[in-house]
Amino acid sequence: MRALLRCRTFMSVTLTQLNAFVLVARLGSVRAAASALGVSESAVSQAITALRQDLGDQLITRSQAGMTLTPGGTRLLGTASQIVVLGAEAHAAVRAAQGAPEQLRIVATSTFAEFVAGPLMEAFRRRFAGSVEVTTGVAASGEQAVLIGNRLADVAFGPGPADEHEMPIVSEPIFKYRLVVVAAGNRLPRGPARQWRWLVDPSGTDPGGETARLLQRLEVPDGNIGVFQSQTAAWAAAADGAGVAPAIEHLVSHQLRRGELSFVDMPGLPVEECWYVTLLERERRGVAASALRRFLSTPEAMQLMRSPAAGVPPSRFKPPVYVTIWS
Repeated sequence: MRALLRCRTFMSVTLTQLNAFVLVARLGSVRAAASALGVSESAVSQAITALRQDLGDQLITRSQAGMTLTPGGTRLLGTASQIVVLGAEAHAAVRAAQGAPEQLRIVATSTFAEFVAGPLMEAFRRRFAGSVEVTTGVAASGEQAVLIGNRLADVAFGPGPADEHEMPIVSEPIFKYRLVVVAAGNRLPRGPARQWRWLVDPSGTDPGGETARLLQRLEVPDGNIGVFQSQTAAWAAAADGAGVAPAIEHLVSHQLRRGELSFVDMPGLPVEECWYVTLLERERRGVAASALRRFLSTPEAMQLMRSPAAGVPPSRFKPPVYVTIWS
């Protein structure tokens, strides 16, 4: 009878609950897990609460130092991660049996998603011989390894090698670029950089991003930072004289040539940076993900990352579907 009761208790544990638990444990907060799943924080909290009740363990405790796994939570994490992965693989297997297109789920930092992801994926679709359904989402650099490792995404693009969390993933450099600072040509800032008004896109709030690292190095207080919905909007505000904006040099080249923006001469700039691609190890990847990795090494892909606006004729461009992340 006790064995039967334990079996019934286990059967009440859902994949949704385990998914929420894994993301909270890996990302370190309910807020980050909710953002990754594209759901409310209350939905994640309810899933964790239900899992605690089903398993009779707190699993995760909070303290001033942050979240800590209980001994039971530590043991559960490995098993739960495997179950989440198997659930994703089962979903993919059923789709394949039904003849549905292979899913290729891309996540990228906001700047890469804004400028590069669309033209790059359009060019890849033209080359890829099979049927593939591409979706694109925005994720912070620190979330990308977790999303790939738990099969919530297939390929990630970010500004640095991902923290692999002992998961079967790899991060490889694909394109070097230079980070600069720009402002309106006739309104170059004066005084210490930390006192300037800094205009950033959402990637500027990503602790692992190149912009956030620059602002931290300059000791810019939060009160002097304005976050815009896109990099284009931040540059437009800078061109209007509202402040200075970090920028990837080759992506802002048109505004520089037109004289809308000018370089701000600062010690230590420009900064050499690199985009990385993160994906599962070779033997674990899907066909489309493997094909995309090969495509990223081609001259066409290099040219699109260097000059994405010139890559796709307007009549053939299909913008990606932007989601937060999928559950």
